[in-house]
Amino acid sequence: MSFTVIVPARLASTRLPNKPLVDIGGLPMIVRVARRAGLSQAARVVVATDAPSVLEACAAHGVQAIATRADHPSGSDRLAEACEILGLDGQDLVVNVQGDEPLIAPAMIDACAAQLQSRPDCVMSTVAHALDEAAEFANPNVVKLVTDARGTALYFSRAPIPWWRDAPQAPGPLPGTALRHVGLYAYHAGFLRRFPTLQASPLERIESLEQLRVLWHGEKIAVHLSDERPGPGVDTPEDLERVRALIASGA
Repeated sequence: MSFTVIVPARLASTRLPNKPLVDIGGLPMIVRVARRAGLSQAARVVVATDAPSVLEACAAHGVQAIATRADHPSGSDRLAEACEILGLDGQDLVVNVQGDEPLIAPAMIDACAAQLQSRPDCVMSTVAHALDEAAEFANPNVVKLVTDARGTALYFSRAPIPWWRDAPQAPGPLPGTALRHVGLYAYHAGFLRRFPTLQASPLERIESLEQLRVLWHGEKIAVHLSDERPGPGVDTPEDLERVRALIASGA
């Protein structure tokens, strides 16, 4: 199995300005993400960005990076342009690793790519793990999903799904059934190029979840169920301090 990791990065974060360049243990976060992804089986790791400062940081630390347009409405559109720049074939595997995941597990990247490789009926694959905490189940910032018997995604939602109607106490998740979505995706490059041409779906707009466009158009997403949780991502200053502490401790 051969695949390329693409890490989209932009500076326009409202909660954490210049997020890709924040220092974590002496390195810009985007460099830490790329190096972490490089521990996977990926043939190469490429940062795709519209920011000259990110290109400069990557060059200074030996990370391959390419310049993409600044007007992309989503990360998937940026990935599609990156596929064109890199000259990827339609069947080439691409894994999208978010630029704010400096503790992403390399084995999880490999598993996501392998999941798509094993499911020729699917255009994408992603990752989920068991969700046991009631607070996370109710949190709209934690994306949940449900699958069919083969592990194909049926729906993604910010709402608590599946809802245990007949819970003995307050309604909530039936133990062992709730899944938390991990924002890690594998695609065929040909589908990535086609994705920006697909009409945005009403469900995507309501939930603010781009992957619902794929399901709305009748395409399939394979889901790898992971036994481990990913390391924490960085969305806020509080997240940044937590990750800094973990890396300082050798995590």
